[in-house]
Amino acid sequence: MLRLFRPGPLKRFLATFSDSQFNQSFLVFDRHVKRLQRDRAAAKNDGANHRIVDYLRNEVAERMIERLLDVKRKYESVLDVGAGPGHFSRLIESKLTDKIVMLELSERSLHRDPDSEFDVPVERIHADEENLLRVIKPSSQEAVVSCLSLHWINDLLGVLIQIREILRPDGLFLAALLGGDTLFELRTALQLAELEREGGISPHVSPMTDTRDITNLLGRAGFTLLTVDIEDITVTYPSMFELLEDLQDMGEGNAVIGSRHILHRDTLIAASAAYKGKLHV
Repeated sequence: MLRLFRPGPLKRFLATFSDSQFNQSFLVFDRHVKRLQRDRAAAKNDGANHRIVDYLRNEVAERMIERLLDVKRKYESVLDVGAGPGHFSRLIESKLTDKIVMLELSERSLHRDPDSEFDVPVERIHADEENLLRVIKPSSQEAVVSCLSLHWINDLLGVLIQIREILRPDGLFLAALLGGDTLFELRTALQLAELEREGGISPHVSPMTDTRDITNLLGRAGFTLLTVDIEDITVTYPSMFELLEDLQDMGEGNAVIGSRHILHRDTLIAASAAYKGKLHV
């Protein structure tokens, strides 16, 4: 059984794709850069800034746990793919499972919070989500979850196939990822300002998936009994600069291969004005 929850167009955030052993030919994101971003975010001020911006993943994790509770079943263990510091895992109670396995690309993020913050025993695996079968045995998991991590995968189909491979025949897959119009205002404001001031554009906000893409990919990966939910979560910021600061503290900065990571001051000012204008249309 598979149930997939996606919180749809998340109005202030970042999303993506990524690469796996199933397809090395199409790379959008630099996974090394993404690991460094997450490590730095988790280490900044001993994790204080990182904890402040937990609000987004905590909200999504709360909604995901409601879906998991709908399935009246106790699991031997639950594998949390792209777990971060454990936004979802810390919500799991002993009545749901005897053990949590947290798998995360960023070692600093993975070990940010102590075991005492979790209700059940925790095993932590420092590994890349794109290569699950290197660290997880096939047909070994009863339940796999992922809370806002899969949007940084290059080969999303390849990772979904790996998730299906590590699940037992009656296993459950529950995930949330960003899509649709996520960060639409920021993307548009940056594109308008860069085109006007510099005569061209470079990707600063990652590409998003939509419901049709996800449903198709899940089917191609071999999942059945699909359930796809779409929800809007709107977070309002005073200006574009507070949003950019939060994205950095989340470890969600731009990791698109080949993109320019520096914007001129006048371009940023123009983008900020355009961002405010779009919010008040």
